[in-house]
Amino acid sequence: MTLLFTQSFTGVSIGAVLLLIALGLSLTFGQMGVINMAHGEFIMAGAYTVYVVQKGISGAGTSLFVALPVAFLVAGAMGVLLEWLLIRRLYARPLDTLLVTWGVSLVLQQLARDIFGAPNVQTAAPSWLTGAVPLPGDLALPASRLFILILALAAIGALAATMRLTPLGRRIRAVVQNRDLAKVSGIPTATVDRLTFFIGSGLAGVAGVALTLVGPIGPAMGTNLIIDAFLVVVAGGIGRLRGAVITAFALGLLQAVFEYATTVSTAKVLVLAGVVLYLQWRPQGLFTLRTRSLA
Repeated sequence: MTLLFTQSFTGVSIGAVLLLIALGLSLTFGQMGVINMAHGEFIMAGAYTVYVVQKGISGAGTSLFVALPVAFLVAGAMGVLLEWLLIRRLYARPLDTLLVTWGVSLVLQQLARDIFGAPNVQTAAPSWLTGAVPLPGDLALPASRLFILILALAAIGALAATMRLTPLGRRIRAVVQNRDLAKVSGIPTATVDRLTFFIGSGLAGVAGVALTLVGPIGPAMGTNLIIDAFLVVVAGGIGRLRGAVITAFALGLLQAVFEYATTVSTAKVLVLAGVVLYLQWRPQGLFTLRTRSLA
C-alpha cells in the first residue's frame, strides 16, 4: 500500500511539472497556433532568475517568493519582445514560426552560456522544502514536489479564471474563434496577441522557478523540456486547457509506472510511443476546439 501511494504521488508530481511546463504553451501554441520552439528558453530564463535573485537576496525562502513574480515578468517580457519583433509577421505561416523560434532558442542558449557559463548551476532550496511532509500510516510526501503541485494547481486556477471571467479572456477566446470577425468588431487583436504571449511566456518563467527545486539549471535545460510540453498540449487537444491538465497528470502517472518497472530513459521512450499510438487513434487529441472560422 505504501509503495503504491508513493509511486502514485511520484506520478502526480511528474504530472504537475509537465503541466507547469505546458501551461504557457497551451496559450501560445494551442490558442494562437504559434509553434514557439523558444518556449523552453523562457523556462530557462525563469530558472536563471532564481539564480540571480539568490545572489542578491539572502534567505532561500525569501528569494524563492521574490523570484516567482520576477520570473513571470522577465519571461513574459521576453515573449512580448519576440512577438513584436518576429511572430506578429508570421501568424499566417505557422511553419515559419517553428524555424524562426528555433533560431531564437539557439541564440538564447548561447546568450545564457556567455552570461552564466556552460556548466550547470544549482540553487538553494528553502529549508522547509528540503524534507518531507509526514502523513498517517508511515507515509511521507516530498515537500518540494508538494509545493510544485500546489503551484501548478494555483497557476491553472488563475489561468482558467482569467480565460473565463475577465474581459481579456473573452477577447482571447474571440480572437481564437475568428480573428477577422474579432478585428472588425473592435477588438484590438494585436494587443490581445501581445498580452497572450506575455501570459504564456510568463507561465513558462514560473515553471522555470519550480524546476530549480528538482534539478540543476543549465543553458540547454529548455531543449530537454520542450518535447514534453508539446506532447501534453497536442495529446490534450489543441487549445483545450482542460485537456492539457488531464493529459499532463496522465502522462506523469504513466511515466512513474514505467520508471518503476524499467529505467528513466526507457520510461520516456515508452511514454512517447504511447502518445504516438494514441494520436494515431485520435489525432485531434483528448478534446477538440470548436471555432466559427472558415479557414
